[in-house]
Amino acid sequence: MSTDVVSSKITKKDITKVWFIYYMGVELSNSYERLQSLIFCASMIPVLKKLYTTKEALSEALTRHLNFFNTEGVAGTIIHGITIAMEEQKANEDNLSETAITGIKTGLMGPMAGIGDAVIWGAIMPLLIALFLPLAMNGNAMGGILPLVTYTGITLAISYVLCHRGYSLGKESILGLLQDGRIKELINGASILGLFMMGALSASYVKITTPFKLSILEGQPIVLQEILDSIVPGLLPMLAVFGIYIYLKKKGPRYNIILTAIIVISILSSLTGIL
Repeated sequence: MSTDVVSSKITKKDITKVWFIYYMGVELSNSYERLQSLIFCASMIPVLKKLYTTKEALSEALTRHLNFFNTEGVAGTIIHGITIAMEEQKANEDNLSETAITGIKTGLMGPMAGIGDAVIWGAIMPLLIALFLPLAMNGNAMGGILPLVTYTGITLAISYVLCHRGYSLGKESILGLLQDGRIKELINGASILGLFMMGALSASYVKITTPFKLSILEGQPIVLQEILDSIVPGLLPMLAVFGIYIYLKKKGPRYNIILTAIIVISILSSLTGIL
């Protein structure tokens, strides 16, 4: 066993420190060159200091975790737990290569990002919006406060559990889970739920109507909105949502352009009486 290490076991408190540091800084310290590597490395310091007792060994471990890292900030905490377990094995038995630790981190970035994006942003966020949006529309301040509080509580709980479970399960268990197909089913199910929720939100809260009327001689004027509703109720909101979606698919997330276009079209349509 190397003299640069100690055999003391990592405690639950140590893992919690790693989780909390990462959670608090994951969206604040991104580097253009290596994205989340800075906060990943910083969050691992409490554990690495306990495992490696010499300056050289600690320096090598810190440098190891300054490599490129990027994943979804909530689901990705399971990678921290697995990494802690691997670092502990390397420190106490010295039979694990640096390449193995870096390889596991790199290999799990994509799958955990997919899970996090599908579950956190594709399912949980639309549910919270649907739950509290009516309060906001009625002028209740809780409609703006409760989503933030609820989201924070939910993501704190999920990321905390995943970080600790990652440590207890180790790399073999998570790799087996990824290979048996259940993760793909989870992502597909969460994505479908998210699409249902976004469709329901669009139909309920995107309001676009036209006051345009066509008068023929002295007969009853033809109301365009009534014709559209008889064909497909909510046709105009649906067209607007799909138009924005198609633009995002082709041009990417250019949100300022989308917002500006919505404002300009709304003003022109209002002035001309089309919408």
